[in-house]
Amino acid sequence: MKFTRDNSMSLSIRGISEESIRIGDREYDRAIAMTTTEVIADWPDRPVGELVEEDFAPILDSETEVLILGTGATNVFPARELIFAMARRGVGLEFMDSKAAARTFNVLASEGRRVVAVLYL
Repeated sequence: MKFTRDNSMSLSIRGISEESIRIGDREYDRAIAMTTTEVIADWPDRPVGELVEEDFAPILDSETEVLILGTGATNVFPARELIFAMARRGVGLEFMDSKAAARTFNVLASEGRRVVAVLYL
């Protein structure tokens, strides 16, 4: 399921808790992926440490600068190979707890940066 906004307006995360992620007027009760214009609500239900480069194909493009990985209530390290894969693509990979990731996404999006995020509860 995708939620898309007009390209002239950037999506922002309005709130995040252990139960839901609020983007605009919608709430999501599971992990999501998002760009500044689109939410992908059917993110694979896979632990952070098992994510691979191919999982990110629907949200990364040649202009993506930063991928923010919100790992839930605590910081969880992704697989080393994922870190190396993003470096080979020239995409900065930042991982942190999801509340910090939401704040970081909003700041970078407001600056007009080409940022994508994956947020776990």
